[in-house]
Amino acid sequence: MFHRTTRSVDGVAISYSVSGTADTALLFIHGGLADRSFWDGQHTPFSHNYKVIALDLAGHGESGRDRQKWGIAEFAHDVLAVLDAERAPRAILVGNSLGGTVAIEAALLAGPRVVAVIGVDTLHDIGRRIDPSHAVAQADAWRRDFDGSLDRMLATLFHPDAAPSLVADVRRRMSRTPPEVVCSMFASFAGYDTAAPARQLRVPVRCINGDLFPTDTHAIRQFIADFDAMVLPHTGHFPMLERPDEFNRKLADALASLKSTPDQDHL
Repeated sequence: MFHRTTRSVDGVAISYSVSGTADTALLFIHGGLADRSFWDGQHTPFSHNYKVIALDLAGHGESGRDRQKWGIAEFAHDVLAVLDAERAPRAILVGNSLGGTVAIEAALLAGPRVVAVIGVDTLHDIGRRIDPSHAVAQADAWRRDFDGSLDRMLATLFHPDAAPSLVADVRRRMSRTPPEVVCSMFASFAGYDTAAPARQLRVPVRCINGDLFPTDTHAIRQFIADFDAMVLPHTGHFPMLERPDEFNRKLADALASLKSTPDQDHL
């Protein structure tokens, strides 16, 4: 595994890890407050057939923090910068949580290089416009009480019987994200319309979701025509951490299903 750095469109340094040398890249995008280490368990299983890339979005992990705006469009440019740096002729974007929405935006930026998007416990509320007052309230809550807000958020992301050691480890990693980045990020989501980019997408989208939040496949297909989902029972927001072996099998299944899709045989 190699550690590399590139620059996003606004000059912010973006750190990422790479393993494998295949022409098709499997690029993993973490969610808000997370980092690329959430995907460490995917390098070895998939680097034989893909170039596996995992990045730290700006403000997260080892990437730079000198940015004025922290919206989804800006994160999508971070992904594009990594694709450009690696000169990947083809890519499948895999995004967890916020990373799923970022993947859709990045796919639109990258054009035909991106041949599919795979979401991981995400896209449940596709079609929703983020209410500005709610976004501002969220930012204010995190500004007033970062630790309490993090604990309240984590309580919604795991089943009650999730392994305490796993929850503690996720909390430790997420608590490293600077509070000023978190507050700015939530504030930047104000007014974001999740429907508009989804309707523009012309590549297959698959999801591997947990069952904490309902996945309404029919509703999602109103915005993304070529969509399907697998739901893992009794699994929370981070399937790749909670059930790594099962998650990797499901991801392999999703990739195999994409190969059988018309015009995707080169994958």
